[in-house]
Amino acid sequence: MRQIVLDTETTGLDHASGHRIIEIGCVELVNRKLTGRHYHQYINPDREVEAGAIEVHGITNEMLKDKPLFAQIADEFYEFIQGAELIIHNAPFDIGFIDAEFALLRRKTPKISTVCGVIDTLIMARQKHPGQRNSLDALCQRYYVDNSQRDLHGALLDAEILADVYLMMTGGQTALALAGDDGSQQSEGGAASDHRRLPDVPRNLRVIAATSDELALHQQQLAEVAKASGGNCVWQRDVS
Repeated sequence: MRQIVLDTETTGLDHASGHRIIEIGCVELVNRKLTGRHYHQYINPDREVEAGAIEVHGITNEMLKDKPLFAQIADEFYEFIQGAELIIHNAPFDIGFIDAEFALLRRKTPKISTVCGVIDTLIMARQKHPGQRNSLDALCQRYYVDNSQRDLHGALLDAEILADVYLMMTGGQTALALAGDDGSQQSEGGAASDHRRLPDVPRNLRVIAATSDELALHQQQLAEVAKASGGNCVWQRDVS
């Protein structure tokens, strides 16, 4: 099963008002494993980026002047996602912009949802966690996904983070497979970006036992949890 975790950044909020895509980031999963293949591209929108949008993603008009137009990258982008299942947070936003970009080319390109399956992780999160905050940052906190590098929105970084969140929401990831037997990764598109790898773990890890003071503090913390939960501290239960 081939899945593509996808995110975009745009000049503004509404494609119907003429706003355009300025960045696309995609990360590939095959059988729920990160392959290391990704597609990343900045795009010249041929219009101004709104100041409010720049505050969100930090991508300025000056940065996009020498980037290709969507028409120049449309074929490689379409080829990368065609036939895959797309995983997107708030899918109508990104799909709407992508369909609008292809419509501007005046081709007979079918709607993306007719050539790709679509999973909306925002809808999934709302079903799993009704009444709670379900932004990407909130989900990172809930599922212990590292988003410390996310000072600003960025399509590729957000796609990588969303891939981790999606795997955690749907049962976790069993392994990471990088393209190529030598561990090299294959990138697509114009602007390359480092893909996160799992750290190498030493075989002979040193085990450091807790001190008596640390154990006492641990027991004190458990007692406070037990008091706050009415005696329902699971770490104090007898499981023998």
